[in-house]
Amino acid sequence: MSKANELIGAALDALAREDQAAFDSAAAFLADRDDAERTLVEAVTRAISSLWRDGWQPADVVRIATRRLTDQHGRVAADLVAWELRGYAPATVDERWRDQLAGLGASVWWTGGYLAARQARDGAGLVTVSGVLELLGLLTGLPRLESLGPPPGTARRTVRARPHAVSEKTLTRVRALLAKAESTAYEAEAETFTSAAQSLMAKYSIDAAMLEAQPGGGEAPSGVRVGIDAPYEEPKAVLLNLVAEANRCRAIWSKELGFATVLGFGADLSWVEVLFTSLLVQAQTALVNSGTKKHGSGRSRNKAFRQSFLSAFAARIGERLAEATAEAVAQESASRGTDLVPVLAAREQEVEQAVERMFPSLVSHRMRTAWDGEGWAAGRTAADQASLGAGDRVPNIRPRG
Repeated sequence: MSKANELIGAALDALAREDQAAFDSAAAFLADRDDAERTLVEAVTRAISSLWRDGWQPADVVRIATRRLTDQHGRVAADLVAWELRGYAPATVDERWRDQLAGLGASVWWTGGYLAARQARDGAGLVTVSGVLELLGLLTGLPRLESLGPPPGTARRTVRARPHAVSEKTLTRVRALLAKAESTAYEAEAETFTSAAQSLMAKYSIDAAMLEAQPGGGEAPSGVRVGIDAPYEEPKAVLLNLVAEANRCRAIWSKELGFATVLGFGADLSWVEVLFTSLLVQAQTALVNSGTKKHGSGRSRNKAFRQSFLSAFAARIGERLAEATAEAVAQESASRGTDLVPVLAAREQEVEQAVERMFPSLVSHRMRTAWDGEGWAAGRTAADQASLGAGDRVPNIRPRG
């Protein structure tokens, strides 16, 4: 083992023992070596390669680095994820991974030494050997995740087009409608825009379900991971779960890792992500408009108010989703002259079976949140005014244990 690798090992051991003095000493000795950067980047690259085999994806790695460390560590993680992935033939990297890289803005943008290039971009001292060591310590201690697709180097292009995939044109129209719903000050306009968006996606989802029900269909449930960010993660996770259930999907919350895994069919998963994001924007806008809340004594009660607001918002959204889905399915059944309930129920059952296979040891926990009567009432009112899509039933959210 080279001296640089010995120093990296010593630094990681010090991190594990929470011995800051030993970590600083090892990092300082490593920084003085000419081969420090090359060896350190190679070590991070190996750690990232290992994470791919353990079910992690690019967005997961950047999210956990930002959540557990800092935004700067997240940017370094994005850079080195792009560096690691450069070695695979494009045809062997899943399209969803390429989409994640594009969404993260991750690319190999530098030439020469990475640390010097990053320091030149962000400012001297912001990216250091110590910072990359901290990132490496985090990455080497992460748990195995459920696999949601082939790791890089093993993906294969399909021969026929996937009929369930929502076209970019459709999603562009949906996003445009929801953007109008989020920006208008008039409730009636928001309802109109949202109804149009949900009708578009509901029809697309039912079309996909009917197509897959025919001989030769055969799409299996797949999954995506959706970030659940602080503050007020619990009501946000409940909201995501309700939106997922409304679209025949299931959401499994991994609280400590800051995301939920949503399982379902392709068209439904696309809509869950779009609708959940839109509802968060609308809820946040309503929260800001509600202003600052105080007790009679003058002490702030913002936390309790907002927690109750978001909990009530999620609960009421679930009720509206249940009503809207039943109506949408009934209307489509009548227009097609066939009962869609058995077809859609069969797809839900497939999703449930996928959950059982992937998460055999799920546990449920009761959520306890702060209570504020005004916040609860305001949240239900905001949910009544929110733009949303069709839904089916109110579930129990199941956090991972």
